[in-house]
Amino acid sequence: MTEDTDVRRKRLLYIATYRGFKEADLLIGGFAKANIPSMSENELDQFEALLQQNDRELYAWATEGIKAPPELEGTVLDALREFKIAPFK
Repeated sequence: MTEDTDVRRKRLLYIATYRGFKEADLLIGGFAKANIPSMSENELDQFEALLQQNDRELYAWATEGIKAPPELEGTVLDALREFKIAPFK
């Protein structure tokens, strides 16, 4: 049985929002909230592969300019690196 795209988007949003430490929740969850609705199936595949990685490594790849393994590099990780969290007010 194939997962419906809307259900997949909701599942990925939940996984992205509850990572394990607050900084990752804010960055990755904020990115997901802003971008998942417009992601193609290929981009959802890339994002899902990123979400299967260790929280600390994913956060470092996104924020510290550390190269990810070649199979994880792509347009979604590039977009995550460019994503800026809105400041708290």
